[in-house]
Amino acid sequence: MNKVFLIGNLTRDPELTETASGVAVCNFSIAVNRNYASQDGERQTDFFNCTAWRGTAEAISRYTKKGKKIAVMGSIQLRNYEDNQGVKRTAVDIIAQDVEFLSPRENGDAFDEMDDAPRATKRKPVLQTMDDDSDIPF
Repeated sequence: MNKVFLIGNLTRDPELTETASGVAVCNFSIAVNRNYASQDGERQTDFFNCTAWRGTAEAISRYTKKGKKIAVMGSIQLRNYEDNQGVKRTAVDIIAQDVEFLSPRENGDAFDEMDDAPRATKRKPVLQTMDDDSDIPF
């Protein structure tokens, strides 16, 4: 099983692009603090490159920005490549399958656009009265 759960802060604004076939893809990175401090009292931080697709990509791009706290649930993917000097390298990427926005809303955030949008109201079903009780077995 390949599952990863990370909570961290975005290190840069998410970058939303589309593939040639029109599928939304968002690249972003998060900084995740380790649970422990080093001997000198400093907390270590790990940085993860993440990729999200389709609706998740669009939501991340629309509702987050640098510094915001986000929870990412997904999988780890290793990628091999050759750098400019010809050295073979391996990169670790997180493929985000689900995200949760953890930072509170602030004035001017994209969330506020949703507050002004008209809300759909559910129609209550209309009940019909029945006077005929002859089919009731009791």
